[in-house]
Amino acid sequence: MSMAVVGLMAGMALGFAGYFGGFGAFLLVAALGAVGFVAGRFLDGDLEPGDFFRSRERGDRRP
Repeated sequence: MSMAVVGLMAGMALGFAGYFGGFGAFLLVAALGAVGFVAGRFLDGDLEPGDFFRSRERGDRRP
């Protein structure tokens, strides 16, 4: 399935949630979709748990 089709399906799900359930349902579907996306990337092996908890190097420090 192409990423365009996945994006279309996600947009339609958010649209239906917003129309039928209101703004709260829209936010809930968007948040759960983001969690599912991260979980899917983790299970595919594209993300490592250390990517979220890695400390910054000294040279990467922001002022």
